Amino acid sequence: MESGAAAKSETLWGHPKGLAFLAFTEMWERFSFYGMRGLLILYMVQELLLPGRIENVAGMDAYRGVVEAVFGPLSTQAFASQTFGLYSGFVYFTPLFGGLLADRWLGSRKTVMIGIALMTAGHFAMIFDWSFLLALLLLVLGSGCLKGNIAAQVGHLYPRDEEGRRSRGFTIFSTGINVGAILGPLVCGLVAQVYGWHFGFGLAGAMMLVAAVVYFTGLPHFAAERVKPGVGAHHNHPPMTGRDWQMMALLGVVMLISVMWSLAYDQLANVGLLFVAERVALDTPLGSIPVPWFASEDAAASVLIVPVLIVLWRWQADRGREPDDLSKIATCSVILALSTGSLALGDWLADGGEVSIAFPIIAYFLSGVGFMWGWPTLLALVSRRAPARINSTMMACVYFVAFASGIGSGTIARFYEAMPAWAFWLMNSGISLAGAAAIVLFGAALRRRMNELDRQEQAENGSMAGTGPVAAPG
Repeated sequence: MESGAAAKSETLWGHPKGLAFLAFTEMWERFSFYGMRGLLILYMVQELLLPGRIENVAGMDAYRGVVEAVFGPLSTQAFASQTFGLYSGFVYFTPLFGGLLADRWLGSRKTVMIGIALMTAGHFAMIFDWSFLLALLLLVLGSGCLKGNIAAQVGHLYPRDEEGRRSRGFTIFSTGINVGAILGPLVCGLVAQVYGWHFGFGLAGAMMLVAAVVYFTGLPHFAAERVKPGVGAHHNHPPMTGRDWQMMALLGVVMLISVMWSLAYDQLANVGLLFVAERVALDTPLGSIPVPWFASEDAAASVLIVPVLIVLWRWQADRGREPDDLSKIATCSVILALSTGSLALGDWLADGGEVSIAFPIIAYFLSGVGFMWGWPTLLALVSRRAPARINSTMMACVYFVAFASGIGSGTIARFYEAMPAWAFWLMNSGISLAGAAAIVLFGAALRRRMNELDRQEQAENGSMAGTGPVAAPG
């Protein structure tokens, strides 16, 4: 039986109750993650990497030597941006191993619990200068255990054939993420400003403890594990078929296209905050705006747009006109291009002077809107299409999009000091638009082939069950 079918009887506002617990777990975990992330690049550039402080970080000389051996000599800003990019990227690389750990041995629940413990330790390690690199390592490993598996658990709550309901469920789940992303930079940024950087990092650790309590409370409402944990459990499943490998390849193409808009999105969290701190007139009649608050604006826009999207997509679905997942991802790419384009326009109009605060306000609002158009849709697409035997692993592979864009944004960031700012942001807009163009050119073929593979699987499963071929969806 599909695990989602078992969970369907317990609903809250039309969705399984487990969705609420998973969403609130992610809310507090994201509070911690984005609270720390909103401080990280500014903390490195303005304090930690300066002479007299950088010497306190254990292993920093060896780490910098490795980074510069790969990427070449780096200025303080470029080194900070590359470190930020490496951290942001590897946070989304390790979920592959977390997915394998869950699929083959421990199951998603135990793996998520390990992730929560590692991330809690990592946030508290940020309190001290000497353990800065250790803290980043713990956060990367903990995120690997948690990210893909908790998203996979959301997908397990829904029957496979409910594309629209599943997509709306992931949108609600992402709302929890973005509520945490609003609160984290606001509160941690304020605490860091009043009491110091390390108090802000310590608060992020405390919120991970709250996430653990919520997750353990919700365990009875989650869907049953899709694999029986234990060494060799994966042998209980049939081997991968040629059709499964084809589907994996097609989903891989969609992920590759999504990297293009994700590069623009990640650059706003990297160089974007430095650009705001250095080039934007932040003084207002209500006082100077703290730079980390723009990260909260991105998340706030993501939350505000959710009811609009739910109503819009439901209205379109009732009339048989809801855009498919690939069309939604293309829309996301256009919106992210407009977001970074806003910074380009602001810098060009400023002509060397201070940039009006209106332009980053527009940019970070659009980035949040675009994210919600694209990321939950990509998660829902992979959750529905990926072969059941490696569903958790494929959900973890979705985070390769953020891995590639995190590393890529750090590498692209080196051009920030060498180019006019407007040209730098225009370049990022062009990269995002290239993703939309790829879907326009290849989307129909991708969509058609994935539908064919799904119909073949349905027909085969129906034949094996003695019910005959399953009718193709209309």
